[in-house]
Amino acid sequence: MTKEKNPLSDHKRRKAQTMMVHGGMERSQHGETSEAIFFNSGFVYPTSAAAEARFKGEEPGHIYSRFSNPTVEMFQQRAALLEGAEAARGTATGMAAVTTAVMGQVRAGDHVVAARALFGGCRFVVEDYLPRWGVESTLVDGRDPENFARAMRPNTKVVFVETPTNPTLELVDLKAVAEIAHANGALLVVDNVFATPIWQKPLELGADLVTYSATKHIDGQGRAMGGVILGSKALIEADIHTIIRQTGPSMSPFNAWVLLKGLETLSIRVKAMTENAAKVADFLADHPKVESLSYPHHKSHPQYALAKRQMGAGSTLAAFTVKGGKEAAFRMADGLSVIAISNNLGDAKSIISHPATTTHQRFSDEAKLEMDITPGLMRLSVGLEDADDLIADLAFGLEQV
Repeated sequence: MTKEKNPLSDHKRRKAQTMMVHGGMERSQHGETSEAIFFNSGFVYPTSAAAEARFKGEEPGHIYSRFSNPTVEMFQQRAALLEGAEAARGTATGMAAVTTAVMGQVRAGDHVVAARALFGGCRFVVEDYLPRWGVESTLVDGRDPENFARAMRPNTKVVFVETPTNPTLELVDLKAVAEIAHANGALLVVDNVFATPIWQKPLELGADLVTYSATKHIDGQGRAMGGVILGSKALIEADIHTIIRQTGPSMSPFNAWVLLKGLETLSIRVKAMTENAAKVADFLADHPKVESLSYPHHKSHPQYALAKRQMGAGSTLAAFTVKGGKEAAFRMADGLSVIAISNNLGDAKSIISHPATTTHQRFSDEAKLEMDITPGLMRLSVGLEDADDLIADLAFGLEQV
């Protein structure tokens, strides 16, 4: 009698949470239950001919951990399964992922279009770093897809966006912008860190490459830094892999192991944090000392319809403006006890920051206002604490204003 094959032996037939626990697992001869950390730099070849074949790409196997590593490969495979991508590459940080993804697609003489509402480091790459290498850039208001269409040139090779944006949680219509980019022969690169792969799938909406700071929700516990780039096998194994191999923004095997553990609980954590964030957003929206709230799945968001169409839920971050400007915002934040003042996000612990004086402090007052980063704006990353405690903490902080 022929033994019937279990359908779930095909990873593609497993549900997302199952893949986050088992995806990419490669056990050594010891049969360990948890993923092994291959904390080594080099690898041994059985023969000189085998070494030659690996360097030529004719034989599978690892060469050097700057190029590839078994633990990093497990992380890459698991992340790709969650994202629905053909391939992925881990990087040392989230900014390494963004820089590699964008720079890998351009050459001197090319042009990049990006939404002007970006994390400070991302805007530096587009606005300051790329032009040093002969790549021009144009920043547009990303809320209207037509702004991208008007900015496209014959030499535009990349359109780069965040959605929701950091820190104001503006949205970019990914499907519309992808169509514009592709009609003009350009690729769409999306930083999806605020939405997480749990609530938004840019590749399904037309993006070509997706990046994450794995330091944020994927680790989610303030332990390790990392980044990841995901997309088609053709794109990832071409310039993305080459840049990582030749310039070295490589992910540490130890960090890859920590991030693998983070992926196991990512869905559970993000869903619980999102539930908390929605409750906190409702509280902030009605508070008399809050001038405005930005939370994608709150009906007050000006792009609420797009958020409902593009995102499965509102995710874990909210932005709100305290009446009274910088002094009032500082008094509110300094009055908090549960919520910590820090510039990380996506953590199990709730974190608040003042973008105008931290993540976006290097920008001129004019540029800040262009990005709607006002003196009273606060960015709140909601964690896993009890929602009632978070609301009580914010209520006390706001009483100090």
